[in-house]
Amino acid sequence: MLLILSEEHKEHLSFLSQVDTEVVTEFGRIALEFLRRGSSPKIYDGAARKLSVPVDMVQHGVEGLMFLMTESSKHLVSDVDFQDSVLTLGFSEELNQILVQLYLQHRTQIRSILSQLPPTLPAYHNLEWRLDVQLASRSLRHQIIPMLMMRLHLNKSDVSGSSTSMVLQTDPSTLLHLISTLETALAAVKTSHSRRILRNIK
Repeated sequence: MLLILSEEHKEHLSFLSQVDTEVVTEFGRIALEFLRRGSSPKIYDGAARKLSVPVDMVQHGVEGLMFLMTESSKHLVSDVDFQDSVLTLGFSEELNQILVQLYLQHRTQIRSILSQLPPTLPAYHNLEWRLDVQLASRSLRHQIIPMLMMRLHLNKSDVSGSSTSMVLQTDPSTLLHLISTLETALAAVKTSHSRRILRNIK
């Protein structure tokens, strides 16, 4: 399985070609540490000063490398497919081999870390909908009963990366009530009282 890298991801990873191979290896270690304990701005600042580059460039480079490793580990990408995937980045052969070695060295550990993370809710991927209208029945010749059919596609954010879909059915009045309730909830979250509570929770 080949990884499909977005242009933004490729741009973030392009920073790796501007530093020494030792720095790339160190970025791999930092990425693994961040996966365990979360990111640390102090480490970004220190690396940026040492390399004399902007902090956001270092951050994007490390996060891009972490994303590359975690996505490859999630899908159990083979070493050949991983190498073919990074070929699209236009790196030197030496840098490609370093990335492959980083992946092979850490993929088992990365999968172990990902499996221990708390489960996350499925994320929205796509929505298909259809409006059905019943115009008549055997007992009633003239009637209008609208129903909205929806198929909700969700992606799971766990190691499996699998997807699922749900079929929902509702009438327009119930849907409008649901929308109104959600809008009220969103408005409540933006109030100063809610923000104060959220700060205390964090």
